[in-house]
Amino acid sequence: MKFGIFYEISVPRPWGPETERQVYANCIEQCVLADQLGFDHVWAVEHHFLEEYSHCSAPEIFLATVAAKTERIRVGHGINVCVPEINHPIRIAERSAVLDLVSNGRLDVGTGRSATWTELGGFRANPDLTKATWAEIVRALPKMWMNERYAHDGVCFSMPERAVLPKPYQKPHPPMWVAVTSPGTEIDAAEAGIGALGLTFNDFAEQERRVKAYRKVLANCDPVGAINDQVATVNFLFCHEDAKIGQATGLRLAGTFGYAAAQLVSAREVYASPSYASFGLLPQVRRASAAPGDAPAPPPGMAVGDPKHIIEVLRGWESTGVDCVNFLLNALETVPQAEVLDSLRLFAKEVMPHFKTDARAKSAVAAE
Repeated sequence: MKFGIFYEISVPRPWGPETERQVYANCIEQCVLADQLGFDHVWAVEHHFLEEYSHCSAPEIFLATVAAKTERIRVGHGINVCVPEINHPIRIAERSAVLDLVSNGRLDVGTGRSATWTELGGFRANPDLTKATWAEIVRALPKMWMNERYAHDGVCFSMPERAVLPKPYQKPHPPMWVAVTSPGTEIDAAEAGIGALGLTFNDFAEQERRVKAYRKVLANCDPVGAINDQVATVNFLFCHEDAKIGQATGLRLAGTFGYAAAQLVSAREVYASPSYASFGLLPQVRRASAAPGDAPAPPPGMAVGDPKHIIEVLRGWESTGVDCVNFLLNALETVPQAEVLDSLRLFAKEVMPHFKTDARAKSAVAAE
């Protein structure tokens, strides 16, 4: 099983002249250490206008910086928003190819369509069209990368025949994913032959059900390009020698994230569109957090506590069939940077070797 780190890049108020710069610097420092310790992926979201919750509106620049400062860790858009009012498909293809080149073929391309009214409304995008838009763009991107020239006459965009340049370093193209925040999106991923990038906090039984459904559909898919048959899930991580401290700090992290996420306004709450059949992540986080830092006892699948407990938790996720667990390390800087880094080091030393048998596990011990 692979391990990644996942960034919303949340910035707490009050905002001073150094606040955003320091948060970005902390995230980059974490990525450099994660690379040295043997983590597999770093993912960064694309969000717009979401005050405090996410100031990551240009993830390709953040990821390019990470790529320049690291050697092995893969960099992932988690996600490119496939809505023409926000990102023209040609620009997605071009930016992705450049990032793949400068990272020496370490890019994973996540796709999605945004789920908040703050973002969609801010760009005057029509929520009724975003699902069809995503489906059209996700099939066009591999063709832009693989074909010398490409022309498109579709519903959401059209282009005369042109050479979309440059081409990605990975052949035929970087692995593709779609963000899974609502039930059923994992089936969309399987039908397209792309990875399911889970961004909701499911329990073991629900995750196993979704993985099985994904694998079943994937076996007879109509792939958009090269098949990426991976399923990832997201989790919180805080690892400490003292189980009580690890749990208390981890719950504070999870509760703060939940409180920030609960302030978001979903597209469905404002615009009753059949394209958004559910509220996605919001009902879950709103039930879980009533105030900053508040959280109940950790659920069985949360990776917070001492190494022994986290190993048991990750064995549970491994048994569901997921290929990768991506960890949120902080929220609104509620955990001091030194503690975040120590948590990563302890995880790599005591937990990672139980799941990694390749050279990266040895490098984690060596870095420690």
